[in-house]
Amino acid sequence: MSDVSGVAFAQIAAHLDAQLRVRDIPDYSPALNGVQVEHRGPVTKIAAAVDTSARTIRGAVDAGANMLLVHHGLFWGGLQPLTGAHYARVRLLLDHDIALYSAHLPLDAHPTFGNSLLLAREIGLDPSAGFARHETIDCGVRGTSDVPTADLLAKLNAFASVHGGSAIANTIGSGRRTNRWAICSGAGANADTIREAVELGVDTLITGEGPHWSAVDAEEKGLVIIYAGHYATETPGVRALAAHLSVTFSVPWTFIAAPTGL
Repeated sequence: MSDVSGVAFAQIAAHLDAQLRVRDIPDYSPALNGVQVEHRGPVTKIAAAVDTSARTIRGAVDAGANMLLVHHGLFWGGLQPLTGAHYARVRLLLDHDIALYSAHLPLDAHPTFGNSLLLAREIGLDPSAGFARHETIDCGVRGTSDVPTADLLAKLNAFASVHGGSAIANTIGSGRRTNRWAICSGAGANADTIREAVELGVDTLITGEGPHWSAVDAEEKGLVIIYAGHYATETPGVRALAAHLSVTFSVPWTFIAAPTGL
């Protein structure tokens, strides 16, 4: 535990590394999970955000936070020179001595703080198994139910609206019920997850976004996809993880809202 003077960033980072198993969880190379930017002093306030952007960094500055915990880090654009907007983000972090820690699939796959797990609970679903296999891990969750699919859509729409978005479905027939569901937050409507859903007998796939063809393909396979927004579906994890750090280290936290509209 720590007092109000703050706690060393290295201590928080080590706790996150162990909790999230960042060295063991496979991910895409631009994720660069873990510490992305160090800082000099103790952490006195934590800001959580979905994305690393000028908006979220400025939000952290305005909130008086000197650590930013994100789902999407600095390097999603791949290897790039420190020029333009990329330089401005890095400069903003350094000028204000803000540490940056990023957790992508290690957060998605976490048994307590995973985005899909928390989203399921948010809308009253009880996960019983994993879903959205990536190499050795499941990025999402699935389970069984007996609820009107229209009710799930309404709950997801209410959830998404809080985060500046909305939820839509490819098609829902009158009286349709959801018996086998799966959730993969973010860009979860892709060829692999649709194939996996069909093979598992899933009738309703809940995700953030997907390409246009996914709605057409899924309908012909008897699968309803509810798209609740990439940004919205990836807000639960960083919020829960920041709250956990706040309790563990007695450091206050805040969420920096920066909806993308997607």
